[in-house]
Amino acid sequence: MKGAADAGSDTKLGMKTGWLLVMSACLAMGQESYDLVVYGGTAAGMATAVAGARHGLKTVLLEPRDHIGGMVSGGLSGTDVGRIEVIGGMALEFYWRAGKHYEMDRHLQQLAWMPEPGAAESIMRQMLADAGVRVLFRHRLAEKRGVVKQGTRVAEIVMENGTRVKGKIFADCTYEGDLMAQAGVSYTFGREGVPQYGESLAGVLKFTRNHQFPMDIPARDEKGQLLPEVSAEPRGEPGSGDKRIQAYNFRVIATTVEANKVPWPKPKNYDPKRYELLARYVPALEVYLGRPATFTDFTLMRTIPNGKVDVNNRGGFSSDYIGKNYKYPDGTYAEREKIWQEHVDYQQGLYYFLANDPRLPAALRTDAARWGLAKDEFPDTDHWPNQLYVREGRRMTGEFVATQKDLQTERTKQDAIGMGSYNSDSHNVQRHVSETGIVLNEGNVEVPVQPYQIPYRVLLPRKAEAENLLVPVCFSASHVAYSSLRMEPQYMILGHAAGVAAALAAQRGVAVQEIPVDELQKTLLAEGAVFELGLEIQTKALARIRNNFTPRQATGGRVPWARQESK
Repeated sequence: MKGAADAGSDTKLGMKTGWLLVMSACLAMGQESYDLVVYGGTAAGMATAVAGARHGLKTVLLEPRDHIGGMVSGGLSGTDVGRIEVIGGMALEFYWRAGKHYEMDRHLQQLAWMPEPGAAESIMRQMLADAGVRVLFRHRLAEKRGVVKQGTRVAEIVMENGTRVKGKIFADCTYEGDLMAQAGVSYTFGREGVPQYGESLAGVLKFTRNHQFPMDIPARDEKGQLLPEVSAEPRGEPGSGDKRIQAYNFRVIATTVEANKVPWPKPKNYDPKRYELLARYVPALEVYLGRPATFTDFTLMRTIPNGKVDVNNRGGFSSDYIGKNYKYPDGTYAEREKIWQEHVDYQQGLYYFLANDPRLPAALRTDAARWGLAKDEFPDTDHWPNQLYVREGRRMTGEFVATQKDLQTERTKQDAIGMGSYNSDSHNVQRHVSETGIVLNEGNVEVPVQPYQIPYRVLLPRKAEAENLLVPVCFSASHVAYSSLRMEPQYMILGHAAGVAAALAAQRGVAVQEIPVDELQKTLLAEGAVFELGLEIQTKALARIRNNFTPRQATGGRVPWARQESK
């Protein structure tokens, strides 16, 4: 398999800076200090690092694995936008750069909302290089004693490889929140109960409508044995809280283009018996639909460029590995790697089962086999996505916790740093046996919201716990609020704000809780942030972005872009 450097230099990706970024990972850092230390190369991490560096901070980005972009470059190409008018700042800049990459101006458009994973990573690497951010791959936080504090300030972090990194301001931009947790910051995971914040959508749901089995399927076989992938644990009382986590999966990039297709892989430990529930579901579904089942009855596909699709979960039994991730948020590194591999095995086995198992109708098998992994994506992980979709892990508990009311009734904020608009969207949390003995999924929430402002406060730990740490991914929110705020464009919006806030805090020598929020907002607006709804507002924001960034050179439609100093 290819290494990160090989993947970074693929001709299609056009990652001219890939070698430089990866080679930097080989340099010994010693005791070098930085103004801004960003842990986690997610889209939020990229935005935080770039924003901080653009504002004069000596910045390093430490990525535990091999890639930049998290889910944006890890398979989630069918971007969860919501209302496009609310996307501003560095998120808008990224999708504008993607538009340049695909020469969208030929279609009288400026933005490309669904870039391929390789293209997305190429753009982000270029942004980091242009900003002068030092990027170090394979730098994972030491599992124990990885954070050194002096009072309420994080002084340095220690990597597994022994590297020690000092900084003025730190940002935890991982999906897991390990830096935050080791820094002694309060956090939670799972679902709050209804009484905790008075949220009607909180806790165990009495009824789950979507991504459900539309007919009754017995949970046990003819011998009374529980079918695989069905939990024997009780559902829990409606409205009660628990430590269960919404399901994870991989956002696979698939194609039917033969020249670019790799057949669905068969996992080494493949066992068709684990899909017995699916085998029973298929004929019942065909009766319910009144037609033969197709591959898309079990997969939600979003079309992306060059003959490919982003494949997501759909229906009662699909790619979401329900109930198998509960230990992930607080798990050890070894436990998480095990859970990660279990998700790979389950989902690869699912597609192989649909394409090959003789118990399924021939038409369904043929239809599933038309598809396969895209050969030109994820070359260093055998074309399987390099990022598990951690839809939710730890959530910080700051002085301010965003809750359902902040999405629905109290939608304006004095300390606004951006906007959100996507549904309250939580995937199923468990698959259980009903009182009547049938299989049910529980936990899916899909409730529309009106566009709302995101407050700076969600990024902030309690000052008594950490005064120089920002948290743009595992931010302070309830399960219900997080289910809307967790979209990748919003992570970039939050990262942009975190980078600017870090500059204000570092340059003034104050806590991140004490920066002048009005100056933060003024700077963000000048850089294309959107605080109010309206296409005309976003158009003006895009004009600001275009004025700040102009092309350095053109290379056959693959355009590196560089920041220009204002005159």
